[in-house]
Amino acid sequence: MREIGLIWPIVPSGPVMATIKKKTNAMIQNFLFRYFSIEKQVEYLQSKGVSLGTRVKDGRKIYVYMLRNLFVEVIYENDNSSESPEKVHILKGLKSLNSHLEREFRASF
Repeated sequence: MREIGLIWPIVPSGPVMATIKKKTNAMIQNFLFRYFSIEKQVEYLQSKGVSLGTRVKDGRKIYVYMLRNLFVEVIYENDNSSESPEKVHILKGLKSLNSHLEREFRASF
């Protein structure tokens, strides 16, 4: 008689599990962030995100933030970050940000 061994599912633990949790949390955060109102998005960016700086386009000041793997451009009323946001543009990943900025740069000439 031949024994048939059971194959136990491999359950990640330690650093692997921590990485999976971080990625899952980031995906959920990104998904939920996209469905916030503009005001909630900006409030969340200002509290949890990193301000990367500003740039100027067509005489308007655009504030750029990073939130994990999202890059977000925000235009505020009167170009003042303490006033209400007018527009939010979300870019997923550094490649998307670079492509966007290159297109904007080429379009300016």
